[in-house]
Amino acid sequence: MPELDLSMNENKGGKRASTSLPPYLAMLRKDFRKNKYLYFIGLFGVAYYFIFSYIPMYGIIIAFKDYSPVKGIMGSPWVGFQHFTEFFQSFYFWRLLRNTLLINLYELLFAFPAPIILALLLNEVKHAFFKRSVQTVTYLPHFVSIVVICGMIVDFSRKGGLFNLILGWFGLEAQNLLLDPSLFRTIFIGSGIWQGIGWGSIIYLAALTSIDSQLYDAAKIDGANRWKQMLHVTLPGIMPTIIILLILRIGGMMDVGFEKIILLYNSQTYETADVISSFVYRRGLLEADYSYSTAVSLFNSVVNFMLLILANRISRKVNETSLW
Repeated sequence: MPELDLSMNENKGGKRASTSLPPYLAMLRKDFRKNKYLYFIGLFGVAYYFIFSYIPMYGIIIAFKDYSPVKGIMGSPWVGFQHFTEFFQSFYFWRLLRNTLLINLYELLFAFPAPIILALLLNEVKHAFFKRSVQTVTYLPHFVSIVVICGMIVDFSRKGGLFNLILGWFGLEAQNLLLDPSLFRTIFIGSGIWQGIGWGSIIYLAALTSIDSQLYDAAKIDGANRWKQMLHVTLPGIMPTIIILLILRIGGMMDVGFEKIILLYNSQTYETADVISSFVYRRGLLEADYSYSTAVSLFNSVVNFMLLILANRISRKVNETSLW
């Protein structure tokens, strides 16, 4: 057995120094000794995701099987890509894909910029009491259950509801708004903006505090008004944060929260409201077709992952800001 050449030195106290290590391992060991308690706390987070996110991935194989709860995962026969082919050739595929992408596209265009705009406006407010009041009012909807939110929307959208009362002031005919397929996406996205705009602005407000105040002083000396200061100082200062969150948002372009969809949609709005996640819920839990629903969900996850990689690569090449 070949001998290992270990460089050992003796110090003045007679103790031998530790074995030489590559620089990155030596740095890691030094950092671990310095922050061992933080590493210990971090183990709980790693364990959580390993147990509840990685171990369940074992069940993905039922997407390629004709799964039966009686036979179990290993006992069920393999069917290859049969479920994927069936989904791609089904009547629902293009409708689900269109609705999912359109809702996410509208959210990207309208819901994503909303917290940024609110944060920029709050940053310009100098009256502390008014600023805190607006923040409190906009934060509160985030803590309301989605079930309660949907209950309010259903109640307000009926013929005698608040929305129709307001429409009546303009001479418009009362109708159940949730039964109109053309209005579903507007109601869905509008209520989402109302619920999440305040909470989403927190991270941008935090990013605004990191901007050096001397930049504003220099802009004032150059004659920049508050609008130009916002464009040339504030926005560039929070742009890395915006880009990171945009990359993450693009990585979820195939995801729509099925809870809200299920609580709001009905048979008359399937044409514009039915998305991949709600279809997976119906096919998997209500119809107990586990293999088919897993295949659809796996397709959804793979597309999301590819979009995340693509958005991150484009961002890294364009402005050198990326997740990794």
